[in-house]
Amino acid sequence: MQMKKKLNNLYWVGSSKKELGSLPSEVIDIFGYALHLAQSGLKHNKAKPLKGLNGVLEVSEDFKKDTYRAIYSVKFKDAVYVLHCFQKKSKQGIKTPKPNMDMIRERLKMAKTHAEGENND
Repeated sequence: MQMKKKLNNLYWVGSSKKELGSLPSEVIDIFGYALHLAQSGLKHNKAKPLKGLNGVLEVSEDFKKDTYRAIYSVKFKDAVYVLHCFQKKSKQGIKTPKPNMDMIRERLKMAKTHAEGENND
């Protein structure tokens, strides 16, 4: 197995840490492990690219007839940015609802600003 460079830093954007903490503990365990793998330069087997956003991954987990998602970015050097964790409530297909996508895009901009600031230190 080829190991990638370890990404040491994990940053929570906006209220993403609080959002994760509000999910069922079984879901938190899975998302936490996925984030741990991302920090280690690896990818969880349920992580997949989020359509339309380069370098952004999502982990989706079904639990007790509900679907939960964690969205994070690995596109910035030496860091993983957790952008959003939520319960998907839309019953119309698997597409991420527009309000969630808008929030993810806004938080991705915040992550980019932070990452650029970190590189200037």
